[in-house]
Amino acid sequence: QVQLVESGGGLVQAGGSLRLSCAASGSIGGINDMGWFRQAPGKQRELVAVINRSGSTNYGDSVKGRFTISRDNAKNTQYLQMDSLKPEDTAVYYCFATIWTLLTGKFNDYWGQGTQVTVSS
Repeated sequence: QVQLVESGGGLVQAGGSLRLSCAASGSIGGINDMGWFRQAPGKQRELVAVINRSGSTNYGDSVKGRFTISRDNAKNTQYLQMDSLKPEDTAVYYCFATIWTLLTGKFNDYWGQGTQVTVSS
């Protein structure tokens, strides 16, 4: 069984910063990609950032230059540093990780429960 547990969401004023964390636990054999999506009310889920095991990153156009994704492979944990936050960043943020488990014998995507980020103007 694999679990992803997120923390760090909350309410912040525009221009402020938040740091999200997402820790994976369970019977983990290895983790490839880790990343974040977000979904605002009435909108489709969109990619925020992805980081592979080697540390290469990709970002959604709306967050480039403001958000930074990182990971600690030894802790099976990823982070999303969000700076210069805007009201349009308000959404539920979901972390994911592509994880290999002995039980399945392959890589599958696992998701966190979501954490609310609200940016006030």
